[in-house]
This record gives sequence, C-alpha cells and structure tokens, in this order.
Amino acid sequence: MSQAKSDSAPRSASILDKRILVPAIGGAFTKLNPKTLVKNPVMFVVATVSVLTTVLFLRDLAAGSDDLGFSLQLNIWLWFTVLFANFAEAVAEGRGKAQAESLRKARTEVQAKLLTGKERTDYQMVAGTTLKLNDIVLVEAGDIIPSDGEVIEGVASVNEAAITGESAPVIRESGGDRSAVTGGTQVLSDWIRVRITAAAGSTFIDRMISLVEGAERQKTPNEIALNILLAGMTLIFVLATATIPAFASYAGGSIPVIVLVALFVTLIPTTIGALLSAIGIAGMDRLVRFNVLAMSGRAVEAAGDVDTLLLDKTGTITLGNRQATSFRPVKGVSEQDLADAAQLASLADETPEGRSVVVLAKEKYAIRSRDMASLKATFVPFTAQTRMSGVDLDGEQIRKGAVDSILSYIRQNAVAGGPVTQDAVLVECQAIADEIAKAGGTPLAVARGGRLLGVIQLKDIVKGGIRERFAELRRMGIRTVMITGDNPMTAAAIAAEAGVDDFLAQATPENKLSLIREEQAKGKLVAMCGDGTNDAPALAQADVGVAMNTGTVAAREAGNMVDLDSDPTKLIEIVEIGKQLLMTRGALTTFSIANDIAKYFAIIPAMFLAFYPQLGVLNVMGLATPQSAILSAIIFNALIIVALIPLSLRGVKYRAVGAGALLSRNLLIYGLGGIILPFFAIKAIDMVITTIGLA
Repeated sequence: MSQAKSDSAPRSASILDKRILVPAIGGAFTKLNPKTLVKNPVMFVVATVSVLTTVLFLRDLAAGSDDLGFSLQLNIWLWFTVLFANFAEAVAEGRGKAQAESLRKARTEVQAKLLTGKERTDYQMVAGTTLKLNDIVLVEAGDIIPSDGEVIEGVASVNEAAITGESAPVIRESGGDRSAVTGGTQVLSDWIRVRITAAAGSTFIDRMISLVEGAERQKTPNEIALNILLAGMTLIFVLATATIPAFASYAGGSIPVIVLVALFVTLIPTTIGALLSAIGIAGMDRLVRFNVLAMSGRAVEAAGDVDTLLLDKTGTITLGNRQATSFRPVKGVSEQDLADAAQLASLADETPEGRSVVVLAKEKYAIRSRDMASLKATFVPFTAQTRMSGVDLDGEQIRKGAVDSILSYIRQNAVAGGPVTQDAVLVECQAIADEIAKAGGTPLAVARGGRLLGVIQLKDIVKGGIRERFAELRRMGIRTVMITGDNPMTAAAIAAEAGVDDFLAQATPENKLSLIREEQAKGKLVAMCGDGTNDAPALAQADVGVAMNTGTVAAREAGNMVDLDSDPTKLIEIVEIGKQLLMTRGALTTFSIANDIAKYFAIIPAMFLAFYPQLGVLNVMGLATPQSAILSAIIFNALIIVALIPLSLRGVKYRAVGAGALLSRNLLIYGLGGIILPFFAIKAIDMVITTIGLA
C-alpha cells in the first residue's frame, strides 16, 4: 500500500494541538448543560453536589462565617473535577471534528453532466445537490464525481485520496464488484456513466463526517452496563454518606456538609465515570485513523471479541480479477496457434480476464491486435446458457469458455481426425484442466473450426503479505474461513496459498448465511469481510461486517464497518482496536476503584479524628492536618482525570497474549498501581499545600 498521503486525507490530530485544546476548554463549560451532564450519571451527581456546596459557601460568605478559605478551595476543586471530565470528552470529540474538517474539503459544490433524452446521449449541466436517485450522469477525465453512485458504463481511473488518503488512483468499471464510486472523488482518465444511488445530504462523505464528529455515536451494551453499575455504586454511596451525620451526632459532634461531599466524591468511581465517554469516542477515532469507518461503537466493541473471520475470496483475499498466466496446448498444436486463437476470441471480451488473455498473447508471442473489420468478424457474446464466447471469421468459428461447455461443443462439431483421435484429445484437455484446477487456477478451453486447441490458465492472484497476516490472526485466537464460489479443488489450492484455516467452496449467499448462523449458535462472534452484492446478506448477519470500499453499494450499506483501503487483513487492526477499547475501559475501571483505597485512608481518619483519636493510626501517609488531608484527596481526585486523558485517547497497548496473562498484567499495573500511586501523590500534594499555606 502506498504511503504517500494526499493533503486532503483525514489525519490524526495530536491531543496537544491547540486547534483541539482551545475549543475543548470552551466545550468543557458548554457541557455543563444539565441535559448533557445527565447522560453521565456519575458526573451529573458530582455537578449536583457541587451546586449544593456552592450555595452553602455563598450562604456562609453572606453570614461572615469562619474558615471560608477551606470551603472555597473544596468548591473550586469539585467544579474542576466536573470540568476536567467534560474536557476529556471534548478533547476526544475534537480529534474527530479535526478529521471531519478535512473531509468537508472533499464535499465541494460541483456541476454535474446530467444525461437527458430517451437514449441519454445529451447532457445538461446541473448543480450536484439537485441530483435525484437513479439520475444518470456522465463523468469525464478531470471531473469531480458529484454524488455516490454505481458505474453502469465505461471504465476509468479515479483519485480517491479525499476518502482513503492514498495517492494511487483506482480503477472503477461497470459490471463488477468495483462499480461503486463516491461523491467528491475525481476521475483522472477516460469516462464513466454513473447512476446516482444517494440523495443530497446522505452521501458517503456526509455519513463519514457525522460519524467521525461523534454526532451519531451510540453507547455500546457494555458501556451502558458499566454506566448502570456506576450509577448503582453512586446511589449506594449516597445512602452511605447520608447516614454519617446521624452517626457523628450520636458520637457527640458534627461533620460539615462540605466535608461529607468531599468524602462522597472520593468514594464514587469518578475517574472512570469522567473518562468513559472519551474512551468510546477515541475507539472510533482510532479506527478512522486506520481508514476504517465504523457505523457504531457496538461494532468496534464486538470486534474485540471476534472468534471467527469469514472472508470472501474474490476481491478480498485475491486481487479480484483472474489473470491469464499461460497457454496449455493439446498434442499437435503449438502454443503460438493456441495464443492466436485465444486472442481473437477475446478481442471483444471487455472483462478483466478477457483483456488479460489479449495482453498475454501480445507480450509472450508478440501477437498484435488485428483489424477485425477487414476480417469480417462477428463477435459472439458470453451467455450463462452457453458459458462460451468467441468470434466468427469468414465462416470459421473460434470459441473460448468453460471446459465442459467447449468439450460439449467439440463433440457436436467434430471434424476430420476420427473419433479415437478426437476422444484422446478430449481426455488430454480434461487432464490439463484438472491439473490447473488442482493448482488453484481456472481453466478455459479454446476451439477453432470445431477442433480443440488447448486450455488457457487463469489464476487468482493472492494479495501480497496476506499469508503472514492470517498467521497473526491465528496467534490472536481468530479462526479464518475463506468463502468462494469456486470448485473444491480450486478453493483448496487458494486456501493453502493464502494460509486460511478453512474454506467453504461453491458457496451461495444462503451457504454464507448458514455458516455464520452456525458459528453464532455456538456462542461465537463472527466477522465477515466482503465486497460484492452477493456478500450483503452475510455482512448484515455478521456481528462485525466489514465491507470493502471498492465493493458495491449494497455491500457498503449492509456492513457496519467500511474499510476505505479495501484490505481484508485490516481486520487485524480492527480487532486490536476493539480489544484496546475493552482493555482500556477495564484497566481504567480497575484503576479508578483501586485508587479509592488511598483516598479512604486520607479522608476517613481526618473526618472522625475529633471523635475517635485512635483513628490517627490510620493516617499512614502522615498527612499534616484533617483539612489538608481532605483537600489533598479531592485535588488528587480532580488531577488524576487530566493525567489519564492521554491514556484514554491512546488506549492501553494490545499484546497478542492469552486472556489470563493479559488479565494478570493489567491487574498488576492498573490494580496494584492504582493502590500505590495515590498514596505518594496525595502525600506530595499535602506537602505542597501545607508549605504554601493553603491548609
């Protein structure tokens, strides 16, 4: 894959970029809107108690109460806790907005050549935004494709750098799985006629912009479940904190409300509550940086738990177009004669396979294209019934097609040579065809004047480096299955060359659906990669459906992810990002709950020291005063959110190790680290605020 990137390509912006940080500061205040805060139960409760303590502070200020400095500082840090949580989410959203801005540059107002008339031979210039579904437009070299569509005629090279970031042009043509085109991309050569498949405002780029900005990001099931857990824990600690004043009164004293609020805020898991939304947004953002567009956070999360990956062969594992690689004549026929007949039969064949036959004959045997008009040629198109195509030259028939169809044609048009000789030739031809099929190729037989000449070998070209990538998927515990319509022998050869674990041959759309449902019935999560219309049902059924951007409109609509580079091995990155999302959420949840232990040691002894001096033994950090202990804990509670923003956006690094080893590692780092770090940090903050006289 080319590393050269277009200036208009989506790029990842650093979190230290002032273009992200400055708007995020404003966004932190904008998100104080209760309608926004209520979506995050933990931070909504923190904001609510911050309002309460602010009102109480203003009351005490009006009454001229003592110790306003301590109350003011706690209020400030409580509000900072809420603002830092909003800031984390705003930074995550800001990265998506920065990428969306580059995509908007591709969504330019263009003029379209709308084809008119019954024969659609004339066109009129119209604004691209006025195009309707099923309108047909002409796009020539240098023109911008005005909207999403499907090529119905012609072939052209298209610059898709605005979408994929790749500078190398791609081929778009009618009648295949490379017929989909995207609005905002540019035709570089030749011309195509495009049927519009998207109304104004709902093009692929429009959807990309909405998604990377986070406007349509929905919470995943695990995220919803974690939110419910955090809300439940918050409610429990509300009840626990509410009972403390009665206990203090029974002990013969009282505890200020501001101190109770400080205890409550440090009891609840504010760290993960503050960063939860940012983690989800960052997961989708990381996919965009790998040129994968996820339609939902659910798909990203599911990718982290994928067990089985199904891949369509053509265009996914292979390059998509079979290429002629050799001519295999039968006994008594020269390669030159076979190549000459094969080229004549292919001159009118506009399929990639047909063009490759013409090119191979030209390159290998210097056979140039002929003036077919002077030869009085009549071309015979391919049909599903005959499974052959060819040309008639002044009464002589040349045919090229499936081996069984050509053999049947030969038997019906036998010429001199005798049945024994002819039967021997047919047997030899079948043997050549079987040999080609066993090697993973596709045989096409050629006949001229009723005489069998030999076989053309077509071969699916497996994409470079794909075997190594499948080995990596295997190490990650993912089983790969290739799906193809080829016969079992051909499928087995290609599967062996590509390095997949299993294959399904002669597959129909129903077979693909059945296989996915069987895997899902076993409790496995299934990912499907495909690019053709016949892959659409399977892409929709799979837990993770990754459609190739080079594929058809139907495939892109059915999948819940679109790979803009059309690289099936990209699923490795998709799985890693999904696992990163799950690991990051789990790691920060563990850290958040673990670091509460140190805050309990700081605040609880300070609260009850006046009633029970014996609790002084729990002041293991040696904090200076009760006020400094409470203030240090609440400051740490706010600052740790800021410190963890880079980790929540970058994600915990994924390592291809077992789940047990991964869990042990994360518990050691984020569990034990979450317990130890706050002891040192709170002590350091206590020393600073005591030294400068804040407490």
